[in-house]
Amino acid sequence: MKILIKDQENKGFAMARIENKRAGVMTYLKPSPEYIIIEHTIVEPEFKGKGVAKKLLNKVVDMARENNLKIEPECSYAAAMFKKLPDIQDVLK
Repeated sequence: MKILIKDQENKGFAMARIENKRAGVMTYLKPSPEYIIIEHTIVEPEFKGKGVAKKLLNKVVDMARENNLKIEPECSYAAAMFKKLPDIQDVLK
């Protein structure tokens, strides 16, 4: 699985690809230079249950750490994972 982060001026996304197919996408907004808001997580039906969403979240968390950003999880999946996983709560806004 390859995960690419595409960062734009006030938004961005992480996209997972498996065998040249889009497996999932996690979108985020950048309302300020200090934090991002994870907006949506979408996993394509054929890739559900393969850990795609968690790998997308981990990639976004790594990007936030590298850039000293906090994350506000608006997406229900991301919000649930931030409550469940203490090892990523250091970037929680």
